[in-house]
Amino acid sequence: MVLLAILMPQALFAATYYVDSHGGADSNSGLSAQASWKTLERLNAEHLHPGDHILFRSGGRWRGQLAPKDSGASGRPIVFDRYGDGTLPEIDGAGMVEDTILLRNVQQIEIRHLAVTNQGAGDKVRRGVDLVLDNYGRARHLVIDDLYIHDVDGTLARKDNGGIVFRTLGNRVHSRFDDLEIERNIVWKVDRSGIVASSSDVDRATWRPSRNVLIADNYVADIGGDGIVPWATDGAVVEGNVADHCNHRSHQANAGIWQWSTDNTLFTMNEAFGTGGTLDGEGFDSDFNSRNTRFFHNFSHDNQGGFMLICTPGDHTPAWNIGNIGTRIVENISRNDDGLLINLSGATQVTVARNLFYVGAANRAQFITSSWKGWPTDASFRSNRFYVQGDLVFGHGVERLKDGSYRVAPGWGGATHLSFTGNSIWGRVEDPPAGAMLHAGKQDVGQAVDWSTEPKFDPSHPDEYARYLTLHRTWLRALFNREFSPQTTDTDRVRAMQNHSGS
Repeated sequence: MVLLAILMPQALFAATYYVDSHGGADSNSGLSAQASWKTLERLNAEHLHPGDHILFRSGGRWRGQLAPKDSGASGRPIVFDRYGDGTLPEIDGAGMVEDTILLRNVQQIEIRHLAVTNQGAGDKVRRGVDLVLDNYGRARHLVIDDLYIHDVDGTLARKDNGGIVFRTLGNRVHSRFDDLEIERNIVWKVDRSGIVASSSDVDRATWRPSRNVLIADNYVADIGGDGIVPWATDGAVVEGNVADHCNHRSHQANAGIWQWSTDNTLFTMNEAFGTGGTLDGEGFDSDFNSRNTRFFHNFSHDNQGGFMLICTPGDHTPAWNIGNIGTRIVENISRNDDGLLINLSGATQVTVARNLFYVGAANRAQFITSSWKGWPTDASFRSNRFYVQGDLVFGHGVERLKDGSYRVAPGWGGATHLSFTGNSIWGRVEDPPAGAMLHAGKQDVGQAVDWSTEPKFDPSHPDEYARYLTLHRTWLRALFNREFSPQTTDTDRVRAMQNHSGS
């Protein structure tokens, strides 16, 4: 009876509100489809309670900002969703606001099945969705799922704007996300970043990572800069995402999918292709101030800057940057990547094992170590396969050229404690490492695969995305089953790589 007395008042406050941009009126109660509200201003003014649902009518369109001020409760989040048939309800920031959807210092909120855009004049910070904790502490359970975010023309001068941004700010109360889900979103034609984090707590002296972060099954396409980048997280899972033609307007350092200032990040079953530029321009990147980053069963192809950068500046101190320790790159596929297939720069305790590299006839690729204020050490390259039709050069970077490539000399340069064992190379290469198993001919192996069978997706047709996801995951699993042991695609083994140091 006491428990019922506690719960009944909370249940009484829960309500479902309806918002209709065509047939609603702000003088209505909002408590039924027939008595719906009309504007975002009316909705933002309402005091919401745990368990409330706010439903936007399909086919409707609103200008301005959605900015709830209230939080839900454990097991009773505040949910924003759609009702009725038709196209996704769209919220258009129209360049009038910095953030079309703003979740500031709130928690226990879910947002689903909306379209979001934010275009305006001038070079300004603009975002589709902004989740920001400012001197807040820990925020639990925030969900951004099944949104269609398009045409957000933010500034190229800053990474922390574009499609979906999650930020932790402030120096009085350290903040973190706990249970953040960003899943099945389409992010198309945005600047500068697709899905990106930012934090004032990235230095190890004040490092307070977000936990239970899942970024899964998102499609980011036609992105000015970076595709998907978690920052300041521990144990984040980045799985099943596609980064399609990133880094095509920013002329700064950007890549397809990567992380920074993280521990125990797992990247698996992602695809990155068409990344532009050579600074950086790779499909994937294991960046610094990080430990135990895992790349397993990812597919990289046709990236101008190459497949993978593994880096840290050598002049770091643990107070602000612990370096790049324990990166593992296992059973990935690189096909027709130009530039730097691998650029190992400054990192330590690195394993690059059982990967496949297909270098097409038109590709000019490099596999190198380099110095970023210090050379790498303690790295193992083993049991990788290289099928070369074009040009592939092994060695160490002597000089960075204007086009982003390196002038390369034989050997690993100043790198120490590196091993290159059990690797097989088909085709002609320049300065192959000692111990490489060279095979004459058969350099077309892998290129004979009918890559045209890969499912394609056009972001201008968001209603086709669910079907594409199913087809794409099936195709990708079949690809890795064909090239590697089928047992390694088991979900439990994939996730176990986050905290397992074995090969």
